[in-house]
Amino acid sequence: MTETSRRRVLVVEDEPIVAMLVEDLLQDFGCQIAACVTTAEEAEELAREMDIDFALLDVNLGGTMSFGVADALNARGVPFAFLTGYGVQGVRADLRESIIIHKPVDPDRLKSIVESLAP
Repeated sequence: MTETSRRRVLVVEDEPIVAMLVEDLLQDFGCQIAACVTTAEEAEELAREMDIDFALLDVNLGGTMSFGVADALNARGVPFAFLTGYGVQGVRADLRESIIIHKPVDPDRLKSIVESLAP
């Protein structure tokens, strides 16, 4: 895969260790990290404007939920998956059909999801 064909990913995660793990895995899978942000406010702004192929969203960002980010991505048709330790019950009811990756992140499951979101 050439540099120009790499899938661009927005990572939204407020736990530094989880963010580093996810970024490393994504890069191993041939993705380019377009941005890694820790707040819903910054993530929503990027979700509205940034050129990305898909996004991974931590559900709870220091007490603020990332559902507004998901709404912005949905409005643009950009695929995403939630990262959460809360399970499906931690996701807003109308977003529960979204892809959910449970923490701790299973590298094989993440790889499979990445391939399905941005083949």
